Amino acid sequence: MDDDLLAAYDAQLRGWNGRLPAGARLEKDGPLVRVVGLHQGFVSGPRDLALPPAELDDLIARQRDYFAARGESVEWKTRSHDLPPDLPDRLRAAGFEPDEPETVLVARTDDIAVSDPVLPPGVELRTVTDPADLHRLAAMQAEVWGEDKSWLADELNALIASGDDTVTVLVAETEGEVVSSCRLMVEPGTDFAGLWGGATLAAWRGRGIYRATVAARARLAAAAGYRYVYVDASPDSAPILRRLGFTAITGTTPYIWTPQPD
Repeated sequence: MDDDLLAAYDAQLRGWNGRLPAGARLEKDGPLVRVVGLHQGFVSGPRDLALPPAELDDLIARQRDYFAARGESVEWKTRSHDLPPDLPDRLRAAGFEPDEPETVLVARTDDIAVSDPVLPPGVELRTVTDPADLHRLAAMQAEVWGEDKSWLADELNALIASGDDTVTVLVAETEGEVVSSCRLMVEPGTDFAGLWGGATLAAWRGRGIYRATVAARARLAAAAGYRYVYVDASPDSAPILRRLGFTAITGTTPYIWTPQPD
């Protein structure tokens, strides 16, 4: 673990640095940042919430009740070095359930950008902004994850239509079929650019597409002047990223509260 990288991460990436689509807004509740108006709510805070136990439980309950009143689910993003150490237990007690844990990996952008994006024959990687392409992307993601991803096309389209320059969406395609997609989200005012949303159809995995998308996004981040690229990596992608030179700095687990049907 790189202590300097972790310190920079904690100082710069514990809130919400990107822009938001129309209709979404950023709110503060004590030490927390709360995002409202996306497909689900989002909550994040500093490494140490620094509250007495009863006040922390009240803070957690307020987030749950706020989104319950809206009839929406909410994600509370935790990291494995967060304080207090019993925060996950307190979230569970309030009805939040852990999703799949991931590893936060960071690399110097210039180190990753030197690699050439090498794609399989017949596969092209390109930036997309057209709503039709975004819906094709969402359909591919729905096939990968086995769940509705139409909200993703809507949110990306809203950001792009607003003139947002913090997001770049890429697809890998062959013969008109989207086989992989990803996006780069730069974080204004920080040293970091995030590599998000990577997904590849099962039949196209293991052919170097993910590595190519990492290199392509790192080049874009380097051109925009960002010092680091980071990823919340699944167990499948973390080994690939380590081989490319990324360093693990912490773990992250989203805790999700979901309204119960009436």
